[in-house]
Amino acid sequence: MSIQGITEQDIANYLANTPGFFERHAELLSAVQLTSPHGQRAVSLQERQMEMLRDKNRGLEGKIIEMIRHGQENVAIADKLHRWTRALMLTANPGELPEVLTRELMHQFMIPQAGIRVWGAADAFATLPFAMAVSADVKSLASSLTLPYCGVNSGFEAAQWLDDAASALSLAMIPLRHGATVEAFGMLVLASPDPTRYTADMGTEFLQRIGELSSAALSRLLPVR
Repeated sequence: MSIQGITEQDIANYLANTPGFFERHAELLSAVQLTSPHGQRAVSLQERQMEMLRDKNRGLEGKIIEMIRHGQENVAIADKLHRWTRALMLTANPGELPEVLTRELMHQFMIPQAGIRVWGAADAFATLPFAMAVSADVKSLASSLTLPYCGVNSGFEAAQWLDDAASALSLAMIPLRHGATVEAFGMLVLASPDPTRYTADMGTEFLQRIGELSSAALSRLLPVR
């Protein structure tokens, strides 16, 4: 649109660079009529600005509510992690650690099933359930995992460590490592009958932290070097 060579952009630039224009011509503000975004009725410029501000405020309120919800969820997770970690620290007998670890993990985070194996544990723990023999394939798999495995249970041997392997449709397998060593000394398995509980595209940061804390606690089972 052009009137005698003046374009709409020229007018917009002029108004933007002349802040005193509407102070000198205040009557124009009440005379300007715009279409309401909530219907076809005409509204004044002031009304349109108010509607825009209300819409913006509603959007900001929604974002604030979402931030509060995420904050509350993060606090709840932190509390659960605290209680689980505290239970591990209060376990005086190292031989009880695997059972406390899995039991409290299931309780705090509502995990249907969990299993654990530790290989290379000190001789004093050789007869305990967590020290039962595992195949070389399981050891190799655990050592090959740089991140926890999350996905469907396609007949993994580690699923047999669970009380009800047949109902475990999705798994998270978390390797246990002592310090920065590559070789794993055990593996923690979390399972659910929900096939979407653990999926290949889910984030694993939280499970990594669980693995690090579990590894630190269970390192008490290893022979003194």
